[in-house]
Amino acid sequence: MPLETTSVHHRALVWFRRDLRCDDHAALAAALRDAAQVWCVFVFDREILDALAERRDRRVEFIHDSVVELDAALRAAGGRLIVLHGQARSELPRLASQLEVDAVYANHDYEPAALSRDAAVAATLERDGRQWCSFKDQVIFEKDELLTGAGRPYTVFTPYRNAWRKRLLDSDTAERAVRPRGRLAPPTAGTAQRPIPTLEQMGFARTNLRELKIPPGMSGATRVFDDFRERIGRYHQARDYPALRGPSYLSVHLRFGTISIRRLARFALEVESADPMAADGARTWLSELVWRDFYFQILHHHPHVVGRAFRPEYDLIRWESGALADERFAAWCEGRTGYPLIDAAMAQINQTGYMHNRLRMVVASFLVKDLGIDWRRGEAYFAARLTDFDLAANNGGWQWAASSGCDAQPWFRIFNPVTQSRKFDPQGKFIRRYLPRLAELGDKEIHAPWQDPARGAQGGRRDPGYPPPIVDHDTARKATLVRYSAIKGA
Repeated sequence: MPLETTSVHHRALVWFRRDLRCDDHAALAAALRDAAQVWCVFVFDREILDALAERRDRRVEFIHDSVVELDAALRAAGGRLIVLHGQARSELPRLASQLEVDAVYANHDYEPAALSRDAAVAATLERDGRQWCSFKDQVIFEKDELLTGAGRPYTVFTPYRNAWRKRLLDSDTAERAVRPRGRLAPPTAGTAQRPIPTLEQMGFARTNLRELKIPPGMSGATRVFDDFRERIGRYHQARDYPALRGPSYLSVHLRFGTISIRRLARFALEVESADPMAADGARTWLSELVWRDFYFQILHHHPHVVGRAFRPEYDLIRWESGALADERFAAWCEGRTGYPLIDAAMAQINQTGYMHNRLRMVVASFLVKDLGIDWRRGEAYFAARLTDFDLAANNGGWQWAASSGCDAQPWFRIFNPVTQSRKFDPQGKFIRRYLPRLAELGDKEIHAPWQDPARGAQGGRRDPGYPPPIVDHDTARKATLVRYSAIKGA
């Protein structure tokens, strides 16, 4: 990939991707600083969209609505967002030629497919005599910016977090101010004047995103952020309980860049230093933002994690396969495992495109270590269902649960789904929300309906329609210990 570079240009084109905002935007700020005229573009990339099996995709709808809002904001500032539907590899160079720009500005993307796309676009631009200028924007630290004393990438989170905080300067979280100064250029002719394609024109239909009240765009991000600002002081206490309003719910906005990571990090640091009553919550949340950086740098330095274990010896594990494994995987996907917390969590992701972070760990552990099914199957299911899907974080989380990743839980640590249910949903409120058929069960029996709550014995299940457990946890745990023994001598 070309190095970051800036120079003075007559005309520039800013390519928006996973940065759908017009404030605190590194590439846009640089283009407006460097060029006399700046055009803006977003491409609904058919290389991505055509591969989606589901024509009702919450991510596509979220992006579309965010793009519409971004266009309105740029119009208010004197410009407009050119929106194309095609293959970005060819559309970007073609538009750059049509507009006769000197350079294309964009923010870094780190996923392998995006790197390949950007390299192809940059090569075509270079052949045409145009520059490719790219910038860090979606993380605080990237690539080789944080290395150990030995000059190697970190693979353990705590020392990475300590180094992250030690190196952090005010400039790392400072706003990349966007100053149009009359330089935003409206489209002039041809493709640049076409209206934004509708979802239907692109072959997609609306989902339940609006019914779920997931607000898209910069305004949606601000609303969600403002709500969380009032709750951040309790974050460390509430974040693990899915029935509580504990998380920030900003993950989808971070994924598509409708809010700046710098803005969020600045806020967390300010609260931590200025409000002793809220400092613990702010510190804990900031650590979650650092985890995000950590997984991005793991993906950069170890791209083999896409499809293979971070720790190669874990590829020796023989996962369950065949008809029974497929049946159990389907039961997991559809929330028919017989374990209420697992089934409620899967109902949440299937109905809303979101899953609480604690539950992501629990259901991943259940698939891998109770059912013995390859973590890659679960990773792919999440990738298809999560509105906030992010390759680096999703892969990192699944490999953490499978014990095959960096700084993962030990392979012999196996979550008990009933214990997790009793600890993190003690009154069964979350279970009742997503499994209303169990709503009449008591607070004790709802976690394991097949047991007699007084004796812990079999036979307590009241609803004949709710399935019994597809596996016995204790038996599955022993099988997992044997399965993972393959890596002992590796």
